[in-house]
Amino acid sequence: MHKDVFDRLERFYDAVPRDVAGAEQHGGLVLFVREGAGWPFYARPRLDATEPPSLADVTSVRERQRELGLPEAFEWVHETSPELLAVARSAGLSVLEAPLMVLDPTTLPDPAALSDVPVRVLAADSPDLAADVAARRAVAAVAFGAAGTERGPAGPAERDAAVTELELAALDEERTRIADGRRISALAGTATEGALASGMAMRVDDVAEIAGVATLPAARRRGLGAALTATLARELLTAGTELVFLSAGSEEIARVYLRVGFRRIGTACIAEPAPLIP
Repeated sequence: MHKDVFDRLERFYDAVPRDVAGAEQHGGLVLFVREGAGWPFYARPRLDATEPPSLADVTSVRERQRELGLPEAFEWVHETSPELLAVARSAGLSVLEAPLMVLDPTTLPDPAALSDVPVRVLAADSPDLAADVAARRAVAAVAFGAAGTERGPAGPAERDAAVTELELAALDEERTRIADGRRISALAGTATEGALASGMAMRVDDVAEIAGVATLPAARRRGLGAALTATLARELLTAGTELVFLSAGSEEIARVYLRVGFRRIGTACIAEPAPLIP
């Protein structure tokens, strides 16, 4: 029923890294190797592969990732590449099966109705862009260090301690992508508390993924994640995006996105080496 949607998602996943990363083919997989500093990419099934990825393909990619000092990361959509789940597990990888959700624009609520904390979208020409991007990253670092939706002690003090100075190249990349519409970044916060939640969206033509939505543990249960997600979705629709999707980290987190108008259509798989048990 969702074949057209899955095909569009595959093209999106394949396109996102290509302007900053080289592509290496390993059998039925393609490994994206970033050129220069920045977020390391993943390996995923090749668009033009005639056979599903094999255990030998996974092993080849992992050897190459270790050689390059990259995370041994794999991503795919289960409905498109169902054979890869068993292959990844047989290789000793731990697989997160994340709810894959698509926005129904007709049910998108007003962000202001979801939280009393204002959300603002970052502008490429803002003199505060460097500080805002640094804050977005610091919020994410603290929030994902205590994943989930439960409240916790970590708040603005931990966020401030996690702030790092951006490299000039990273800031230039952020500014360029915001200016040309390939990225939307947003922060939710108050004048007294500062940034409490953050998130971003990546856009390729008429498809976009909302990712990295994070709320400081001390600020959870205030509707910030839902309001921030709704704001990003509205910006994307206004820009002409037809298909907006995301992957929820758990079923519990998926319930937040249900409030914003997202509906589950499948499963996004994210694989990495299983943790060693002492």
